[in-house]
Amino acid sequence: MSPQPPDLPAGVRKPWPVIVVIAVGWAVAAALAFTVADLHPWRPYTVAGLGVGVLGTAIYLWQRHAVRSGSRGAQSGLD
Repeated sequence: MSPQPPDLPAGVRKPWPVIVVIAVGWAVAAALAFTVADLHPWRPYTVAGLGVGVLGTAIYLWQRHAVRSGSRGAQSGLD
């Protein structure tokens, strides 16, 4: 039988600090892209970054809900 790896510490498993920091970064970049004239070419990238972040967070929340409701096809290890 192969040895089992230890569980990750609880602080490493929490995604919310990472999600918040990255979302704030994209929001600041988008605000600058829409207010500073020289940064106007960045507009599509900042909007896409915000959109991908919202989509990724929605998928994470959907999977976490599936785990908590006991769905058989849900990922494991989501707190």
